[in-house]
Amino acid sequence: MDFRHEWKIEINTADLFALRSRLRAIMKPDEHAVNGRYLIRSLYFDTPEDKALREKIDGVNQREKFRIRCYNGDSSFLSLEKKSKLNGLSNKQSIQLTEKQVQAVLSGDILRTPENAPLLLCELIYKMKTERLRPKVVVDYTREPFVYGPGNVRVTFDYGIRTSLGCTDFLNPNLVTVPAGDAPILMEVKWDEYLPDIIRDAVQITGRRAAAFSKYAQCRIYG
Repeated sequence: MDFRHEWKIEINTADLFALRSRLRAIMKPDEHAVNGRYLIRSLYFDTPEDKALREKIDGVNQREKFRIRCYNGDSSFLSLEKKSKLNGLSNKQSIQLTEKQVQAVLSGDILRTPENAPLLLCELIYKMKTERLRPKVVVDYTREPFVYGPGNVRVTFDYGIRTSLGCTDFLNPNLVTVPAGDAPILMEVKWDEYLPDIIRDAVQITGRRAAAFSKYAQCRIYG
């Protein structure tokens, strides 16, 4: 399992304008972005005891969370992801799901494990059975992504974070979400073995430091 380095830095609108200008000069926009950005919708899972949320808040060194994700409201491309953290490093495993499979997860029918199911889906089903993992909340936000080849660097700006207040109707295009409190603009910097100096210098903002932040936790502020 390959782990990546990751910084999460809370910034404001003025910071965003300055950083965006710098990065456009040295990085490329993600090829999947439309006009430089795309919309992300994620459905997060947790146990009845909120294991994933509590481990995040408590800063547990080794933890994981599952989510289903789509981009720009396109239900033809749905992914199941498992995000793992260990010693401050991160790993993400991902597989594509069909809309029918996602509907089965939402309804609970998926607990009857389908034949030839991918391993990651089998793991989710197993934990839905043994840990009572269930859909918890839908998280919406806008992302501006930039990429840089050396070091496999990815810098993203996430803003407009919204929560479904516990509704898990993930595939409903008319699902109403509301602002997740006073959520900041979030810059994420991810890289493999090294971060090139040109990128390290470009993402520096006076008075801003990397710190723990979870969009899932932010979107659970109302319960």
